[in-house]
Amino acid sequence: MTTTTLARRTTEEHTFARLHREHGKALLGFLLALTRGDRHRAEDLVQETLVRAWKHPEALESTDHASLRPWLYTVARRLAIDARRARLSRPAEVGPEALEQAPAADDRTEQAVAALDLREALRTLNPDHRAVLVQLYFRGASVREAAEALGVPAGTVKSRSHYALRALRARLPGYDATAETP
Repeated sequence: MTTTTLARRTTEEHTFARLHREHGKALLGFLLALTRGDRHRAEDLVQETLVRAWKHPEALESTDHASLRPWLYTVARRLAIDARRARLSRPAEVGPEALEQAPAADDRTEQAVAALDLREALRTLNPDHRAVLVQLYFRGASVREAAEALGVPAGTVKSRSHYALRALRARLPGYDATAETP
């Protein structure tokens, strides 16, 4: 590193330190009000404001303390507004508590258990009732199509499906047949 580069870097660091020393507390108080008391956000915005001033030497050319502060306040206010808009455009953050209670996205345990329970409950049904449910719910047949496939009247298909579903409700664990459905 050359002497000139080192001298320029030292001067820039002193300029930044002077800016922070002269305007840091005032900016922090101003930004605390704009961020509704969020100290960490206000401190970040103070740093960003001072960096912007440091990167724009034309703003620093004025050595008048009174004329630089309004410029800094304007920059700080705009940064605070931009930060708030950016925060509002993102979805709300959730804490780890919400994630601990949510099931894993690829966890199919409940589906597997429900399928096993359903399979076991279907085995306990009368064969005629089971055949109707297979036609209606597993093959997607209409009442008429199920009646034709099973060789029974449509009314019989309706009756058997009613009693078969009622029997399944009674046999499936965790389902209260007397509870009202939403």
